[in-house]
Amino acid sequence: MSYGEWAPYVPVAKRRARAAREISKLLKKGKKIEPIEVQGQKIARTFWGEAWCSHLEKFSDYESRLPRGRTYVRNGSVCHLAIAKGTVEAMVSGSELYTVRITISPLSAKKWNNLRNQCTGQMGSMLELLQGRFSNHIMQIVTDQNQGLFPTPSEITLACDCPDWAEMCKHVAAVLYGVGARLDHQPELLFLLRDVDHEELITAELDIQSATSREGKRRRLA
Repeated sequence: MSYGEWAPYVPVAKRRARAAREISKLLKKGKKIEPIEVQGQKIARTFWGEAWCSHLEKFSDYESRLPRGRTYVRNGSVCHLAIAKGTVEAMVSGSELYTVRITISPLSAKKWNNLRNQCTGQMGSMLELLQGRFSNHIMQIVTDQNQGLFPTPSEITLACDCPDWAEMCKHVAAVLYGVGARLDHQPELLFLLRDVDHEELITAELDIQSATSREGKRRRLA
């Protein structure tokens, strides 16, 4: 297909049937398929999922383009989405089954250490961390637009093999929202994506508690 040439419109039912056939072939070859399933109109419902979507929508480069993907992710067009260290790989059902790859830079050591230092003494358990159950102060720290856990546009590289020339086509936009939906169920994947260990936030807490306990014991024995 040449530049600027568009494929004819394909009804959703036909697109889904075509995608299902392609996915079936991949399954037979042993590929693990992880579709995104959204219930109702709300794409994300938990702290981490909502925070991811809200973060991306704050950037002017994205806010006008992201809505193109909402319908796609809601109607089940994101047939597969896998999150690994620094990458999101997905397949989206459009006129054809398109492959999307999103590359995200690791969180810098400076930002991560700063986050750990600010959160020390204020984290509860690992369960509370993953459920997003902490104070508004901590929420503001981890979701800070430039210094928090979420990537900025300059740290994100987008790619789709569809014929749309735009960097953020509707398939890419659907996958970005799909990440939010996936974080609803597996928030630890955000830390994997940014190449940091979420357990270190709790470890830092335990290190402080342990040091405090040792100091108290030393004083009692002195």
